[in-house]
Amino acid sequence: KGGTPMKTNEIMKDLFSLAYKQDFPDTCDTCKAGDPDAEVTKVAVTMFATPEVIRQAAEWGAQLLITHEPTYHTVPEDMPSSDIVDAQKRNLLEQTGMVLFRFHDHPHYTSPDIIAAGELEKLGLQGTLEYTDLFDCVRIHLNPPMTPVEVAQTIERKLGIKHVRICGARDIPCQVVSGMFGAPGNIVLEELQRPESQIVLVGETCEWLIGEYARDAAQLGLQKALLIMGHVGSERDGMEYTARLLKKRHPQLDVKYFECGEVYTYTDTDGI
Repeated sequence: KGGTPMKTNEIMKDLFSLAYKQDFPDTCDTCKAGDPDAEVTKVAVTMFATPEVIRQAAEWGAQLLITHEPTYHTVPEDMPSSDIVDAQKRNLLEQTGMVLFRFHDHPHYTSPDIIAAGELEKLGLQGTLEYTDLFDCVRIHLNPPMTPVEVAQTIERKLGIKHVRICGARDIPCQVVSGMFGAPGNIVLEELQRPESQIVLVGETCEWLIGEYARDAAQLGLQKALLIMGHVGSERDGMEYTARLLKKRHPQLDVKYFECGEVYTYTDTDGI
């Protein structure tokens, strides 16, 4: 049993109010399934609403599921699809009766960025934070300095990511780490090009362009490294942070974070 009900739209409006930017004419942060006016008491939060997460959230009794990333793959989320995967997934979601809402654009326009705040809190790197005007970018000025390998090992240990890929420099002590979580696009290259930039963290990126840029830079003697964390691993702690934030703002709601896991599995079975 949950506490005092709240309308879904009221919950989402409150989360959206945390963003310093409110003008999103083409925002994806809309209701994708169910009745946005439905009253709910139990809210599930996740990174990706996979079929397993949908089933687990429904079994827990969630009436609202908040997800960061898209649920469907072949068409815009508000349109039906004849694709077998999208169609079966939509049917599964409709059978649960849950409301599904995206929370993607607004958390990336809070100060600090909600996703980055969750990642950095869990990561626990020592140093001074620098918030930037660049989308999805926060910088940490490390004290003491760390090598890219040491940062990668810390990420794997603290965030539970199986393998962090390293492009470029490996063993040179660095002081500046730029967090650009998820899939920010070519602004990752712009960040690497900054003379002051040293280690850039990203979820996923273009290997032939940005990964090779970091490798070339290191082979030319520049102190540059790109650490690729995987999309899920680079943002999921931000959604867990969102669940805690929602519970703090509305203690009458039952709120639970559901882990979707990394998209990758590995040849060594302990990585599954």
